[in-house]
Amino acid sequence: MVPLNNLWFLLSLFLLCFSFEIHLSYGADTISLGESLSGNQTIVSSQGNFELGFFKPGNSTQNYYIGVWYKKISVKTIVWVANRENPVSDIYSSQLKLLEDGNLVLLDQSNIQVWTTNLTSTTSNSIEAVLLDNGNLVLRDGPNSSVYMWESFDHPTHTWLPGGKLARNKQTNTTQRLTSWRSKEDPAPGIFSLELDPAGTSQYFILWNGSVRYWTSGTWNGQIFSLVPEMRLNYIYNFSYINNENESYFTYTVYNSSIISRFVMDISGQVKQLSWLEGSNEWNLFWSQPRTQCEVYNLCGTFSTCNDRAMPFCECLPGYEPSSVRDWNLSDWSDGCRRRTPLNCNNNDGFLIMPNMKLPTGTSNLATGSPDACRSACLNNCSCNAYAYANGQCSILEGDLLSLQEISEGDDSGVNLYLKLAASDIPTPSSGSKKGTPAGAIIGAIAGSVILFGFILVLIWTRKSGGSLRLSDAVEGSLIPFGYRDLQIATKNFSEKLGGGAFGSVFKGTLTDSTVIAVKKLEGLRQGEKQFRTEVSTIGTIQHVNLVRLRGFCSEGTKRLLVYDYMPKGSLDFHLFHGNKYSNIIDWKTRYQIALGIARGLAYLHEKCRDCIIHCDIKPENILLDAEFCAKVADFGLAKLVGRDFSRVLTTMRGTRGYLAPEWISGMAITAKADVYSYGMMLFEIISGRRNSEQSEDGKVSFFPTWAASQINKGEDVLGILDYRLEGNANVEELTRACRVACWCIQDDEIHRPSMGQVVQIFEGVLEVNPPPVPRSLQVLVENGDHIIFFSESSSNHSQQARSSMSKSASQTQSKSTSSTSSQP
Repeated sequence: MVPLNNLWFLLSLFLLCFSFEIHLSYGADTISLGESLSGNQTIVSSQGNFELGFFKPGNSTQNYYIGVWYKKISVKTIVWVANRENPVSDIYSSQLKLLEDGNLVLLDQSNIQVWTTNLTSTTSNSIEAVLLDNGNLVLRDGPNSSVYMWESFDHPTHTWLPGGKLARNKQTNTTQRLTSWRSKEDPAPGIFSLELDPAGTSQYFILWNGSVRYWTSGTWNGQIFSLVPEMRLNYIYNFSYINNENESYFTYTVYNSSIISRFVMDISGQVKQLSWLEGSNEWNLFWSQPRTQCEVYNLCGTFSTCNDRAMPFCECLPGYEPSSVRDWNLSDWSDGCRRRTPLNCNNNDGFLIMPNMKLPTGTSNLATGSPDACRSACLNNCSCNAYAYANGQCSILEGDLLSLQEISEGDDSGVNLYLKLAASDIPTPSSGSKKGTPAGAIIGAIAGSVILFGFILVLIWTRKSGGSLRLSDAVEGSLIPFGYRDLQIATKNFSEKLGGGAFGSVFKGTLTDSTVIAVKKLEGLRQGEKQFRTEVSTIGTIQHVNLVRLRGFCSEGTKRLLVYDYMPKGSLDFHLFHGNKYSNIIDWKTRYQIALGIARGLAYLHEKCRDCIIHCDIKPENILLDAEFCAKVADFGLAKLVGRDFSRVLTTMRGTRGYLAPEWISGMAITAKADVYSYGMMLFEIISGRRNSEQSEDGKVSFFPTWAASQINKGEDVLGILDYRLEGNANVEELTRACRVACWCIQDDEIHRPSMGQVVQIFEGVLEVNPPPVPRSLQVLVENGDHIIFFSESSSNHSQQARSSMSKSASQTQSKSTSSTSSQP
């Protein structure tokens, strides 16, 4: 029998040996001379930020690589790869080894060197390889040396980490490149790369295939790259530009060391700035360039189309198929597509019309007199693969078709493209699809018939059941088609009005199963039946906890109605403005959660939907509250239903004009940042519990954001901005955060405003927010403030003190204009 003490000793020894299979015995972050790493062994940086070892990029490959990845996050994210082009197949017989000559090398299962640091031989016996806490793998001469003989930061792959650099060597006239992976399961160098201008200017280029420049950052002006205005909102990174006799380069650090963030040259052909969100276990996109996917040069390869509104973005042209199905499925579209059937180069070939196509730049034009002549010119040219005829111009597309884009209907840049195909690949007229095959058309027709039949059955069942559809009978995720008579009965002939807005009036109703609903009678629509149903179907698929859910619709002639879930707490404006002094007042904690919920809902509309949805009418009246005071954004997606008349409707609505962004009022095209402006104006109202703009009996106008922005800019006590009815009961840190966000959101120039995704991160405490400048438009109000007052009557001591402070602030501000010097939140 083995003595008990010996048994414990053997067990401890076994466990100790087992632990060596994961981490090397010679040090957590170091490989010393003569030592090696193989199998599942790894080294980990001293603070546990990064790990180095063998990894396999995906499940469909047996290739292994040496790489560095984040240690502390749940999603394995590779930031550097050693042997990108030379994988190994057996990690247990392969080894990463530090040789006596000072080189770190990777030896495969046949003991053949597949990667090396390629240093000149050294005689030092104290050299070591160390993984630093910033993700940099270095070779140094002993643990106390600060001089690196080699470092991975000098050989970046696809990720640019804080502390790293992308440089231009002036002595050798070479540049470091950030190069994308070939696909998500192949880290070999892809076709997209980022580099500093070899000519010596302070701008970066993104290149396709190492030669075609399709994006530039613009030059550095000391704060931002001129063509990346998003950097004005950059409160994560601190950039530095170094320019000396040997090299020029950019480097950056992270203001908050607890934030995990990185730049990536992605397989999409976009350079992306991402930060890790621990709560949702995902990488959050801060910005990307180029802004839209189809701006990437030749993203989809030859004989394919790119569509920003669809997933996947790339699709082969009709009559073509992927050159590599495996690569295509891995989102590597670089090899493009190939013809299914070769052309005969005679009159047996034909053309398939593809509407709404954007032609690549540089397309040659012919001076032909008619569409028929243009068609004949392409048909008789064996090198012509397509043609387009528009505005008297004939465009002949010869050779490989690159960078074709499918655009939205109504876009003036779209033309009809006539694709030359073998006769057997041209769909029959009955197929009705510009991209379909006869078989696909038949399947589509069958599917359409089934859907139509089902829709008719629902209508018949509705009539037989006495016009009393119930939400409980609806298929999850589908919309119920109501009859007008149904909703007339449910709302008691629209007798109980809940409110009204730019799109129409809302009435309370009750279905036969006692479900309470809100019915909106739409006004000002001029769409046809088909277009209306299409838009409503799109709105119906959008679901988020902070968006009011659309349950059904009615479309009978000119009668257009939408059916929503009923929100028992009503709209936000009632609780902010219409209660008496102390009843129906929501506390600060609830207000903060409401502001956060609204931001999440808008961020979803702007950033998570297939198409960015701009709300266009954010105000307290369009924020509804459920029984638990959870905020729900209402009326999203309706601006598109009203169409061109919406601007007129919106700007004439009472109480709405104060929320409109300056660019909208001036007639410029709007973006999602218009919603951000409206959100900022509304956030001031949530904080203060009062309308931003009010007129007194003597005709003077009180414009609260002017005073509030000035207070925030000067770092004054934010409790003076808080709703006096809360008597100062608020978390000061949260209040400061909300006040700063509000002021950043109402900046005059949209590029200075944060995105709603960034607003969410600030409210969640993920990102810090700097003191904002006072928007110039608000300063003008102050400078011309003869008829402007900055506070209204209140009855509390707290309010009296705040009013005194405001009056003093107003007089000081009127005598001295404040200039905006900051541009980063």
